[in-house]
Amino acid sequence: MADAVLCEVNDGLATITINRPDAMNAMNTATKVALRDALTSAAADPAVRAVLLTAAGGRAFCVGQDLKEHVAKLAEAREAGGGNALSTVREHYNPIVRAITGMPKPVVAGINGVAAGAGFGFALACDYRVAADTASFNTSFAGVALTADSGVSWTLPRLIGQSRAADLLLFPRSISASDAHDLGIVNKLVPSADLATEAAAVARALADGPTVAYAALKESLAYGAGHTLGEALEKEDELQTRAGASQDHAIAVQAFLDKERPKYLGQ
Repeated sequence: MADAVLCEVNDGLATITINRPDAMNAMNTATKVALRDALTSAAADPAVRAVLLTAAGGRAFCVGQDLKEHVAKLAEAREAGGGNALSTVREHYNPIVRAITGMPKPVVAGINGVAAGAGFGFALACDYRVAADTASFNTSFAGVALTADSGVSWTLPRLIGQSRAADLLLFPRSISASDAHDLGIVNKLVPSADLATEAAAVARALADGPTVAYAALKESLAYGAGHTLGEALEKEDELQTRAGASQDHAIAVQAFLDKERPKYLGQ
């Protein structure tokens, strides 16, 4: 049986691939655990300076919860006279999203096909999204009488606004990669045949960049989303002090003076 999630680290870049193409990369328990653990490991690994999150096959990035497994868990909960068949949100989906958003290094999503439900949430949690022109997006939750999870209630309105987010959540439907690009969900739209190369190139550029500065940028964006301007200014001062003390800042300044391209160490 193939590994549900593949992980390869190459010169500072960790490529994490959801590997259930025959099931449209749906999330069963084994896949959720493997993805959570791979992301957590990449976040903690000092050799990793950027992460590319992508998926096997050409049909789907991730269609969210494996509904066949979910139906079985609902039946088990009924037979047991209670229980929470959706404890997976707390046990798996929330840690996955926290691992993506909280890691002090950039995460790129390479979206090869359908991103729906939790799969949509994982893509939204990433710092940069490269999508094939054949990809599509769907909130899906209300379509199976559920509410949003995987951070979608937080990430989606911040990307496209409260009204548009409510529309997509209340009336779930497939939206094209082109429409998602126009809405601001997708950062870069590429031909399907070029997705692997283009997504890897974006991730590689970030892996070769000033990692401490990228970590500070992630932290400041997340902080600014829930704080006042005055508080954000104080946070910027704190983070700029940290970035200014990094080796990469010294390297960048010297390279500028020498009229050379900086070669960052990620420190």
